[in-house]
Amino acid sequence: MIAAQFIFEPGDYDAEFHRLDASIDDNAKSIPGFLGTDRWVSTNGNRINAIYYFDDMSALTKLGRFVDHRTAKGQVDRWYKGYRVIVTEVTATYGNIPHIATGEV
Repeated sequence: MIAAQFIFEPGDYDAEFHRLDASIDDNAKSIPGFLGTDRWVSTNGNRINAIYYFDDMSALTKLGRFVDHRTAKGQVDRWYKGYRVIVTEVTATYGNIPHIATGEV
């Protein structure tokens, strides 16, 4: 499993941001190999971590090639005060919440 973390400090969002954000999220969910997402917000609201889970790197690569994703990436400074992307290979998971990383609630 691959986890792609999009950690960012929010800035000012506009209509174009919301359009692109929804389009990217819809596209991610349609990619074969997409497993789900988690979203974390710091207690002060100054940092957000949106984690997307995929079966493998080829599935994640499809998200990176999506036109609206590339458009948003080129304008990231418009909407975020700062960001970091961390891509990791998950070698093991365990616990007693089976729906984590499956997109179910």
